[in-house]
Amino acid sequence: MAILLSVQDLAFIFGLLGNIVSFMVFLAPVPTFYTIYKKKTSEGFQSIPYVVALFSASLLLYYAFLKTNAYLIVSINAFGCFIETIYLIFFITFASKKTKMFTVKLILLFNVGVLGLIMVVSIVFTKGPHRVTLVGWTCAVINLAVFAAPLSIMRQVIRTKSVEYMPFNLSFFLTLCATMWFFYGFFIKDYYIALPNVLGFLFGIVQMILYFVYKNASNKSGSEMEDNDIKNMKGGSEMKMEEFEEKDMKLSSTKNRTSGAAKHQEDIEMGKV
Repeated sequence: MAILLSVQDLAFIFGLLGNIVSFMVFLAPVPTFYTIYKKKTSEGFQSIPYVVALFSASLLLYYAFLKTNAYLIVSINAFGCFIETIYLIFFITFASKKTKMFTVKLILLFNVGVLGLIMVVSIVFTKGPHRVTLVGWTCAVINLAVFAAPLSIMRQVIRTKSVEYMPFNLSFFLTLCATMWFFYGFFIKDYYIALPNVLGFLFGIVQMILYFVYKNASNKSGSEMEDNDIKNMKGGSEMKMEEFEEKDMKLSSTKNRTSGAAKHQEDIEMGKV
């Protein structure tokens, strides 16, 4: 007997799955910060992704409070704000003075300045549904910008023919996350949530295609580099052997001339010449 699910049931299922996948995505940087903790330095890492993630989660959390009965959006973005704050505290603790100041300025700009401006404008100039609409469109535009950020990584992959900085697992989970939130937004008719995730899904698919296209190219390039290194080593060894043989021949020639000269001097002394 077939079980027919209502639209509300489907929305809850996809929202719950979206929470689970987003939870895993939020926890993805844990190994990075464990490395920072062990090395006691955040040198080589950037704080921009975590500042933007905190800003995005904070804005979506504000939107969820304005929108009634958006508990699944509240839950995951509350966790996102918490975990991104922890990441940034770790980053600032082990950052150099210059990087620390830069990160603090970014936090003040995005999470105090821009977020505060959006909240003030929405509260002062709009009311009721219009407030939700304004903040919803703002969330959609910012999420579109966040989803468009991997364009630089995809360009780097095409240029270098290397997928080193675009791991498949992250692309896969981001695509899965975008899929879940698209269907959640679709079923509850929240297009401010659904529409940006269409772009997130498409970019995720393109990233995975690029990964499979350039994965073998990366391996081939690595093999060619190893072959070149081996050839260079062999070439260097052969050159050294030739130099050694050449020096040995010169030394033998020198010895022979020296021996001949000594014998000639001996013959003179003995009256043979």
